[in-house]
Amino acid sequence: MNDHSEAMGQHRFPLGRRAMVRSGVVTGLALAAAGAEAQAIHTDSSGVVAGDIQVATEAGNIPAYFARPDKDGSFPVILVIEAISGIDEYLRDVCRRFAKAGYLAVVPEIYARQGDLSKMTDIPQIFSQVVSKAPDAQVMSDLDATAAWAADNHGNLAKLAVTGFCRGGRGVWLYAGHNPRLKAAVAWYGSLGGGATEIQPKTALDLADQIRCPLLGLYGGKDASIPVDQVRTAEARAKAAGKTVEIVIYPEAGHAFHADFRPSYNREAAEDGWRRMLAWFEKYGVA
Repeated sequence: MNDHSEAMGQHRFPLGRRAMVRSGVVTGLALAAAGAEAQAIHTDSSGVVAGDIQVATEAGNIPAYFARPDKDGSFPVILVIEAISGIDEYLRDVCRRFAKAGYLAVVPEIYARQGDLSKMTDIPQIFSQVVSKAPDAQVMSDLDATAAWAADNHGNLAKLAVTGFCRGGRGVWLYAGHNPRLKAAVAWYGSLGGGATEIQPKTALDLADQIRCPLLGLYGGKDASIPVDQVRTAEARAKAAGKTVEIVIYPEAGHAFHADFRPSYNREAAEDGWRRMLAWFEKYGVA
């Protein structure tokens, strides 16, 4: 499964109902991974405050999920950008993992206006009806709004970072070029190429030399959807522009190697990447 499938059509739904169906369900896309549920890591909520929220944006509220330590204080903020499976239990668990590490993590449903990903399992349909219909400018604005929510809810925006997976990894590259307040960014196998459209006019590769914060990229050497040569090109463009970038290629890992609910999960690469990510955040002042 990769980030380059296409089809035709559009699907819409009321946001109120959307928020209601997000209570701990694993999306159809996740369930489609045969036998994957038994692999999933489960992080409990002890010592954590977590739950569904609504984030106010310029175009109305969107659903989101947050997790933070269950204590008083102001915490470093991690914006988590979803892949193409919506806010599933995997991403909720990722947020709780961050909370256990002392962060306030928030994952917004950036495709909420385009479609209900919890009801969709067909990858070409997801791309044609949802992902391709989401303007990059809208996604950037929604992430800004999510950061603003965090600032009002125990978040310290002086320590702001972003991470994301698959399509969300692409968003990491874009957001790293958008928000000057970011201290650090970590892209997990984020797509770099693809065709440009009116509402998605630039690829991550196009913008690699415009990032505004140190970026760590974690990629699989066996990821057929993201050629290693392309990753190295993005790295070279960023470094030629004087940007701080570190790329780690895991030779035996494919796409979505951190997704512990899928057969693509590579435990060694996933655990090493997580350690590197936390170290990256600490190194650049997000801790």
